[in-house]
Amino acid sequence: MRHDFPPARSWYAASSIEGAAPQRVALAGEVRADVVVVGGGIAGCSAALHLAQRGYRTVLIEARFVGYGASGRSGGQTIFGFAAGQQQLKAQVGAQDARRLFDLSIEALDLTQALIREHGIACDYHANHVHVATKARHLTELAGWVRELNEEYGYTSARLLDAQALGEHVRSPRFLGGLIDSRSGHLHPLKYIQGLARAAEAAGAVIYESTPALEYRDGREVLVRTPAGAIRAPHLVLCGNVYLGRLAPAIARRILGVGTYIIATEPLAPALARKLLPSNAAIADINWILDYFRRSSDDRLLFGGRVSYSAFEPPRLTESMRRRMVRIFPELETTAVEYTWGGYLDITMSRAPDFGRLERNVFYLQGFSGHGMTLTALAGKLIAEAIAGTAERFDLFARLPHRDFPGGRALRRPSLVLAMLYYRVRDLL
Repeated sequence: MRHDFPPARSWYAASSIEGAAPQRVALAGEVRADVVVVGGGIAGCSAALHLAQRGYRTVLIEARFVGYGASGRSGGQTIFGFAAGQQQLKAQVGAQDARRLFDLSIEALDLTQALIREHGIACDYHANHVHVATKARHLTELAGWVRELNEEYGYTSARLLDAQALGEHVRSPRFLGGLIDSRSGHLHPLKYIQGLARAAEAAGAVIYESTPALEYRDGREVLVRTPAGAIRAPHLVLCGNVYLGRLAPAIARRILGVGTYIIATEPLAPALARKLLPSNAAIADINWILDYFRRSSDDRLLFGGRVSYSAFEPPRLTESMRRRMVRIFPELETTAVEYTWGGYLDITMSRAPDFGRLERNVFYLQGFSGHGMTLTALAGKLIAEAIAGTAERFDLFARLPHRDFPGGRALRRPSLVLAMLYYRVRDLL
């Protein structure tokens, strides 16, 4: 990683009790377990929780601290479906299995809310998410999307909003209409992942922070080496995504870390916050380089957008993000920005998630491609099912084909930057 924003710069870190720092000891010495999980994001903590609930002695190791990566920095929007889109999934696995995958994405939404309820996770969850149109062709796209959801997938909680109805959720002259889904929503991602980690520990899992996995040796029993210790276990689960690197180069080549960024304003006057976002829904446009935003629990506007495929931080980041925000809400022209942060989401070539096995007893989860807030918790549950002997649902994801990004280590980023120019131009049309 050429740059990696310190998580302490985020509003999430400033507004959570644990903040952005290790809360647990590092591993020292050798331990034994039934399963070792690498990576303390939502996927890893969900896997640890569901494995521990099934009675497996589970050890999770995290190189820095729980929620360090995308899980603790993201836009916090919980939405249905996949970044790849259902048409692409149908082409890859057929209509019947594409429907099964879609239904699993809805189960992921329900699982997120169930975990919050069952474990008393105070993470500021709010229902409703709206995809908005910024141009006429977007209205046609949204109408086709709703028709597909209703007629092909029996998903009826998504419905169209005209410009007048959209005003009940977001008030900006930039938007022409939208698609609202009442089963989707938004939450405080760092509080959520911290709550999942505590739930996993309460179920019996052991979590070590400041404990990177240096290497692993597979076999009937897996050996994972760390700076001051080692773990032996019959099963290994890799949930490090863009941070795995040399630990598992075969799968690291299949994802790319894309920088994405968020700003948080100063607290708005309550009347202004409710004027701009009356229903407290999360909002995202459907451009390729999209803007997304929502209200925080203390009435800030959390505004996300911009991407960096080059791995370099964009110049004048806060200023450029602020301009995008004011283009949508001119009322915020004089509003101060108090936090700016970013991080990496992991994308695959197809934008479909990449789950699978490197060996019979070495599992991995990666490539959520911007849909990780809900899919990651489900992915951890599917890993627990697979290790317990019921792998059908996990194997459905594992059937999705994936390939390396072209160009090797030296050229894959420049190649992607050039390819993305097409989509940037398309957003302008």
